Amino acid sequence: MADKFQSIKGFYDVLPDGGPDGRPSTALWHHLEDVARRVMGMYGYRNIRLPLVEQTHLFVRSVGEHTDIVEKEMYAWEDALNGDRIALRPEGTAGCVRAVVEHSLTYNGPQRVWYMGPMFRHENVQKGRQRQFHQVGAEAFGYAGPETEAEQIIMLARLWRELGITDVELQINTIGDAEERHAYRQTLIAYFEQHMDLLDEDARRRLHANPLRILDSKNPRMQAMIEAAPKMFDALGEESRAHYEGFCEHLRAAGIDFVLNTRLVRGLDYYNRSVFEWVTTKLGAQGTIAAGGRYDTLVESLGGKPTPACGFGMGMERVLMLMQDYGVTATDAPHVYLVNAGEAAQRAAPLLAERLRDGGLSVSVHAGGGSFKSQMKKADGSGAAFAVILGDDEVAAGTAAIKPLRGQGEQRTVAQTELLAALAE
Repeated sequence: MADKFQSIKGFYDVLPDGGPDGRPSTALWHHLEDVARRVMGMYGYRNIRLPLVEQTHLFVRSVGEHTDIVEKEMYAWEDALNGDRIALRPEGTAGCVRAVVEHSLTYNGPQRVWYMGPMFRHENVQKGRQRQFHQVGAEAFGYAGPETEAEQIIMLARLWRELGITDVELQINTIGDAEERHAYRQTLIAYFEQHMDLLDEDARRRLHANPLRILDSKNPRMQAMIEAAPKMFDALGEESRAHYEGFCEHLRAAGIDFVLNTRLVRGLDYYNRSVFEWVTTKLGAQGTIAAGGRYDTLVESLGGKPTPACGFGMGMERVLMLMQDYGVTATDAPHVYLVNAGEAAQRAAPLLAERLRDGGLSVSVHAGGGSFKSQMKKADGSGAAFAVILGDDEVAAGTAAIKPLRGQGEQRTVAQTELLAALAE
């Protein structure tokens, strides 16, 4: 017996009718993709398409050498042809910045771009967390004011409304600029060193390399100690405070509710000033559905000219889980299932279907023969709104029968020249 192959753990198939474990159908994926594409366009964001593989050092330089992504989660290897160290992209911002720098996209002014596609991280598989996952990301380059990250949040709020998602909370924070963060790091290190007995293994490892990440620990034994830690806000200078206040003002003016979460630091080293997350309580531990912030020094650190920037990534699998929880549905069923019985009908059906498609309808033509009864059963199972019935007699008369499959209405016969208008009614 031949080997039976299965998908690799953490990598999965998206099936037309969804998975037996409740995974969404491709129709629901298409719905999310279409809405995201339309909303991004409404705010002047243009699509950029990026490679799945980049140089490993791009992520080390941008995401941070001492982050979980770089230390433990990247799929990285040495290219057998030239010895380059390359990696499957674990997130989208670094590759987008690389493309902006490589192609001088900001030469003629600021740019707003968005992208969509798979990312890869080697981590523990659980609900809402796969090794191949998908993101919609948006990045704005050349905009220094807080209105830009506020606009990205407003754009996401519109996306939630159009997808039928409610009851999500916006959490924001400010993590200052590099000098302020450096001073705050020293304050944090000194504080945590006073509580070494409470630090777990991860926290001890991060203590001198990336102490801000300790603030994001979920270890219940450390929560009271972390809550009492010095706050980043107290280390902010005048410009960072003004930026934060402006950020909040733009959100209030737009009617966006938010919560200040002083422990929100994000897991990537390139952020500065504004950071944010949209979270829900409906997905258990995987409650963040979109997150981002400002990264004003990243473009320069990757070889470009000093360029202020901000962006976000949205986890598509988690958003789809929320859509299902809220009862959002989508279908890719055809408008018409074309039943054809008889030799003349089988020959005429493809031509009739093309005329209906020319009119904007999607049509599934029955193939493989079979009785009228069996064809009607397949028509009903296709999810189509109508069956159009074509027999040899109808071909001879230049007519076709229309039978509604999803609602009220009697079967009726019309001239083929009037078929499109009759279906449109």
